[in-house]
Amino acid sequence: AQLVETALLNLVNYQTLVATKAARVVQAARGAPVLEFGLRRAQGIDGALAASRAAFIGGVAATSNVLAGKMFDIPVRGTHAHSWVMFYGDELAAFRRYAEAMPGNCTLLVDTYDTLDGVRNAIAAARETGVTLAGIRLDSGDLAHLSIEARKLLDEAGFPGARIIASNDLDERLIGEIQDQGARIDAWGVGTKLVTCFDQPALGGVYKLGAYRDERGAWRDAIKLSEQPVKISNPSILQVRRLRRAGEMIADVIYDSERGWAGAELHDIEDGLHPVLEPTFD
Repeated sequence: AQLVETALLNLVNYQTLVATKAARVVQAARGAPVLEFGLRRAQGIDGALAASRAAFIGGVAATSNVLAGKMFDIPVRGTHAHSWVMFYGDELAAFRRYAEAMPGNCTLLVDTYDTLDGVRNAIAAARETGVTLAGIRLDSGDLAHLSIEARKLLDEAGFPGARIIASNDLDERLIGEIQDQGARIDAWGVGTKLVTCFDQPALGGVYKLGAYRDERGAWRDAIKLSEQPVKISNPSILQVRRLRRAGEMIADVIYDSERGWAGAELHDIEDGLHPVLEPTFD
């Protein structure tokens, strides 16, 4: 058990942190899909792969990491870079070439120069090439205002199905603020602050001995004591059960598997009805 301690903590701590951050971002998106865009900011290729996997477990809809898509069967989504537009010098020409190269997935990044002019050029490129405009991406500026104006331009031009994707150092707090401003954003690309867990870069998961067998094969509890209560470990062989009522999760309980489960005696005292909570393995 001690041989695998470091490896387990490395895998569980970081990926749990990313999955938790992803779940918070997904909740803030209020049903709109979240795309994980963090490959270029992750701590190395291994960190990027682990982050893509954990973010998918946490609820994101897709990743821009093509290798993660191949290895873990995660949907892959993304757009072109600003350099595509800069190479051609002329935004409309760049959009036309991209539409011709990606006719089945034409999502255009419109903020290389002027965002709303970029939306107009995306509309023009779609019309000139006859390619379906899947969407546009906003990557800077006032995302709420720009998304509202972009939606007007797209609808008036006859592209109501074109989606608006937003990115630019987003996290759950910023997404919530943009949503509250009435933004017309259909999907969110979240990168740096997701894969680096920007506001909490480490999870303090620990690994402690809870029990061991003595020379006769009997289990003996072990405990780690400390002047800091948070560092005192829970002894014995522990198990977890999840409590549900009417199919909804209520709580998780850690208990001593050797001494058995006393969950049938637990009651909910908040609603006055005191129904017995049914413990189930999940």
